[in-house]
Amino acid sequence: MHANTSTESGETRRPLLEVNDLTVEFRTEAGIAQAVNGVSFTLAEGEILGLVGESGSGKSVTAMSLLGLVPQPPARLRKGQALFDGRDLLTLERRELRRVRGGQVGVVFQDPMTALNPVQKVGKQIGEVLRLHNREMSPRELTTRAVDLLSLVGVPQPDVRVRQHPHELSGGLRQRVMIAIAIANNPRLLIADEPTTALDVTIQAQVLMMLRKAQQETGAATLLITHDLGVVAQMAERVIVMYAGRIVEQGPVREIFARPRHPYTVGLLDSLPRLDQDDEQLRPIRGNPPSLLNPPDGCAFAARCGLRQGRDRCLTERPELVEVGDGRLSACHFHDELVDPDAGGPVAEPAEQRAADRETVEAVDE
Repeated sequence: MHANTSTESGETRRPLLEVNDLTVEFRTEAGIAQAVNGVSFTLAEGEILGLVGESGSGKSVTAMSLLGLVPQPPARLRKGQALFDGRDLLTLERRELRRVRGGQVGVVFQDPMTALNPVQKVGKQIGEVLRLHNREMSPRELTTRAVDLLSLVGVPQPDVRVRQHPHELSGGLRQRVMIAIAIANNPRLLIADEPTTALDVTIQAQVLMMLRKAQQETGAATLLITHDLGVVAQMAERVIVMYAGRIVEQGPVREIFARPRHPYTVGLLDSLPRLDQDDEQLRPIRGNPPSLLNPPDGCAFAARCGLRQGRDRCLTERPELVEVGDGRLSACHFHDELVDPDAGGPVAEPAEQRAADRETVEAVDE
C-alpha cells in the first residue's frame, strides 16, 4: 500500500520510482535472514524522501537492491518490483542496469574512503563516470567538467583538488567528491546512503547543504537513508520508518514529528536530546531488535513496546500497514492510542508533548 505523494499545496506529483513488495533474503550458515520483507513505496519527481531506522532495519539493503548492488549470493531477491520511469530495475540485464547506474541514478555511498579508488586521482574518478555515459567527451572536456563539479559542491581550489588522491582530502571533502560523482550526469534519481556518517556536526551541516544544492541543480528525486531524525527534519518532505525489514510508519515529516502513529517512531523521537526539557538522561528504546533469522509471528516490535501491556494480539497477529489519515500509513494495532489521550495507554502523551515540535519543524522548513 502506498501513501499519496503530493506537494504541500495538495498537488499530486507523478511517481518516478514505484517499489512494490520488495523482499530480499540473505542465506547464512545459521539460516535465511529476511533482511527486507514486503517493502512498498513511491518517490515522486523532485521529492526528497527520508528512509530511517536502526542499524540492521533494512534501509541500505532496500536501496542497494534496486540497483543490483547487493551481492548475490549470499543475498537473494525473492520477489518484488521496482518501476523506475516505467521500467522494472529488478528485471534489467546487467548491461542495461550499468547504463542506469551513474547515469539516470546517482549514489552517494556511506563511506567515501572505501567507495573511492585510493590509487586514482579524484579528477580521473569523476571523469570515468562522465566518460561511461558521454563517449564523445574529450579528455580536456572531462577534466573541465570535473573541476566544475567540484566547484559546484563547494570543494575549495577545485583545479588543485582534481589532481589529488582521496587520502589527501579530509572526510568532508571526500564526501563532496562522492556527491560530485553522483550528480555528474544529471541523474533523475539520487540515492544518499548515510551521507553524514562519521562527520562532525559542522561538516555534516555543510555536506547536507551541498546535497540539497546538488538536488536543486539536477532536480533529482532523492532517497535519503539515515538514522538521524534531525537530518530528516532538515531535508525530507516525507519519511519512511523501517523496523526489522518492514515499513512500520510512513507520511509527511512534520506530521510524523508532531504526532507519531507507531510506538517505534515514538521511541526514536524520545531517544533524541530535547532543548525544551530538563531531562538529564535520554530515554532509549529498551531491549534489542528481533532476529531476522527467526522473526516473531506477531508484531516485530512487541517485545520492546510499552503500548502492548500484555495484549496477546500483538504477539500472535502481525499488524498490516494501513492508512490512518492525512496521507499516512502505520503498522500498529493500536495506533489511535498514540494521538487520542482519552484512549489511554502508556504512550498517549507524545501528541501533546510534541505540539511545540510542529512549530520547530515548520521553522526548519522555512
